[in-house]
Amino acid sequence: MPLTFELCPDRMIGGSHPCYIIAEIGQNHQGDIEIAKKMIKMAKDCGADCAKFQKCELEYKFNKKALERSYTSKHSWGKTYGEHKRHLEFSHDQYKELQKYAKEVGIHFTASGTDEVAVEFLHTLNVPFFKVASTDANNFPYLEKTAQKGRPMVVSSGMQSMEAMRRVYQTVKKYNQNFAILQCTSAYPLEAEDVNLRVITEYLKEFPDIPIGYSGHESGISISVAAVALGAKIVERHVTLDKTWKGNDHEASLLPTELAELVRSIRLVERALGSGIKTMLPCEKPCHDKLGKSVVAKVKIPKGTALTLDMLTVKVAEPMGVAAEDIFQLVGLSVLKDVGEDESVTPEVVENYGKNS
Repeated sequence: MPLTFELCPDRMIGGSHPCYIIAEIGQNHQGDIEIAKKMIKMAKDCGADCAKFQKCELEYKFNKKALERSYTSKHSWGKTYGEHKRHLEFSHDQYKELQKYAKEVGIHFTASGTDEVAVEFLHTLNVPFFKVASTDANNFPYLEKTAQKGRPMVVSSGMQSMEAMRRVYQTVKKYNQNFAILQCTSAYPLEAEDVNLRVITEYLKEFPDIPIGYSGHESGISISVAAVALGAKIVERHVTLDKTWKGNDHEASLLPTELAELVRSIRLVERALGSGIKTMLPCEKPCHDKLGKSVVAKVKIPKGTALTLDMLTVKVAEPMGVAAEDIFQLVGLSVLKDVGEDESVTPEVVENYGKNS
């Protein structure tokens, strides 16, 4: 059974606990704190467990040339990449305001700290868990320092190999037992043939003592629901209020109606997954009582006759006889009274039936 742990106060993940659903707001707020608040409320109203953002301290995430390079994309908020990113980056005080608002509406709040200084800030903000973006999954000094802070961690694995993820597991596990790994493909939007959901199954084999999840960038909800059926205990999806807005992530994001349907569908699939124990369920009893087959005499069988297979057949019978699956157990046993042709062979008319089973 995969490890279970408390990801957020009073919210366990892993094992038989419900899938934890993260609404990734990221930077789809357009740099507008009021839009960010609307998205937090939307995530709560749609049934998500967490509203998540992306926090970076630009000079620690990018070098000078990266920030100074020209950025002429239709999604740009400035002439350079640095200007673009500064437009989308909330201040520390704004993050505190968003965290307070999330608490008011009743949804967990966290962010991906995309550099070590951002992680330090999120630590002081007392977020319930750290999200590690795929771009930092192979940043091992970052992983070590983040793991040592003792908060639960959720690590995405886009752009990584299995060998790299083994190193991630070993690195984080050394300092922190409470973490999860998400299958992820870093493409926006993501085509179905590149999702590779079977990696979830491989992660469950490779890392059997931690929860495994899925971070998706595909269109629609079907693939994310399938991830839960395969064993994902966390699902993260980008969300937006308008897919036509400026920004690379909007096209691969879910609208409120889609997020609500994703939550509903995941909860439905969780109910359908059941216990894994195959047995006749109480809800099946009416069908069994009406149409369940049992053993019937193919011919007249006098009292004291030792039964042979050619004397018996299986039919829907009234009253119900010996269960159909037990027909071979009857061979060689004797009947205690006459059984007419086409009559049910009931347990009480067969000597010693069930005593050796």
